[in-house]
Amino acid sequence: MSKQFSTLGLSAPILKALSELNIVEPTEIQQKTIPLLLSENHDLVGLAKTGTGKTAAFGLPLLQLIDVESPIVQAIILVPTRELGHQIFRNLEDFSKHIPNISIAATCGGIPIKPQIERLTEPTHIVVATPGRLIDLIQRKAIDLKQTKYLVLDEADEMVSILKESLDEIIAELPKNHRTLLFSATLPGTIKQLIQNYLNKNVVQISANMETIGNQGIDHEYIVVDPIEKLDILMHFLNSREGERGIIFCKTKAAVNKLAKNLAINRFSSGALHGSLSQGIRDRIMEQFREGHINILVATDLAARGIDVAALSYVVNYHLPDTYENYVHRSGRTARAGAKGLSLTVLQQEEVAEIAEFERELDIKFTEFKKPSAVSLEENNTLLWAKQIFKTKPNHDISADLKTKVKTVFHHLTKEELIEKLLANYVLQNKNDIVEKPVKKFKK
Repeated sequence: MSKQFSTLGLSAPILKALSELNIVEPTEIQQKTIPLLLSENHDLVGLAKTGTGKTAAFGLPLLQLIDVESPIVQAIILVPTRELGHQIFRNLEDFSKHIPNISIAATCGGIPIKPQIERLTEPTHIVVATPGRLIDLIQRKAIDLKQTKYLVLDEADEMVSILKESLDEIIAELPKNHRTLLFSATLPGTIKQLIQNYLNKNVVQISANMETIGNQGIDHEYIVVDPIEKLDILMHFLNSREGERGIIFCKTKAAVNKLAKNLAINRFSSGALHGSLSQGIRDRIMEQFREGHINILVATDLAARGIDVAALSYVVNYHLPDTYENYVHRSGRTARAGAKGLSLTVLQQEEVAEIAEFERELDIKFTEFKKPSAVSLEENNTLLWAKQIFKTKPNHDISADLKTKVKTVFHHLTKEELIEKLLANYVLQNKNDIVEKPVKKFKK
């Protein structure tokens, strides 16, 4: 019989909140971490893949360890992105709803600092922050960490370069006997060096759910395409998953913008997310995605961190990730909380050899996704054309006289006859385009 949260030493107010959230059975990382954090004083490294509940693994015991009678900052949680910071903030608010007088603040970059400074003048027990914004607050003397007992580094593998520059300055503000809790989905050499440099030599390391990447429910598949057909094949896949939600990963901001524009032209319910967008736009896109107003998110790796959205059916690696760790993070966006999901990687022929390296390094198995036929792709593009027409808004600037003349041309046709003629015209135009393109000549 699996353990329940009630066996892990958590207080009644926290158990009540978990029950109301319908969170009943702890994950492996939660089972291993929660009792240890409540009963020991060691530094801790928690290694678990995305989607395995690391936020509750450190968040629940932290909430219980806070002394609500003391109006000082007792815990700092550092995160790589504002999106992840606000996700953790929301989780902690939900977990602590029955703990009287506990105070949690989110102070992340990308938005004005003044309201955050004002917020920190009130009693605050836990602060969720991005490293750059926290240092800014420290330099402005807006936050006092002299009595802070806990430093949590969440998704540490995603902010190694930031931590290298900023951790010394942050730790200098903390008391010597503070406790550091580091959580990560992967353990590259840079993280091992960080652990060696900043955590106590008696650090306890916990690993959970490491047999496969993230979740047993992920199907890892790949499809081999020619560059010229890549977009058509992606749109064929998306049409086959109509109504389902997923994330498409691109390597660069420019690629995200280009792909998002193409999907919008073809009337897919989609949005773009990358670091160069203003925070207001990023927040709006994320809210639309969370609420289900858009089904497809096109994103860069870092921008997609902190996206914990239920019922994501798939992720698409439109470009092969640069590192094995990035593949772990990408694929871990789907198949969360015991659900099933697909991680589909789109490859060109020269990249196929790399699949064996990903399999060996991550101990997973890829299968080949069946490529649609040329006829199937053509039919799909025809359907997309039809949807474009259906979703086109009427142009009220066209004169009534011209509209009447056009209606007169078609007035004797039935709906079925008009559709037949439109389809025939579309097919004929496409054939003409295919014939004409190869014989186009460029001027010297």
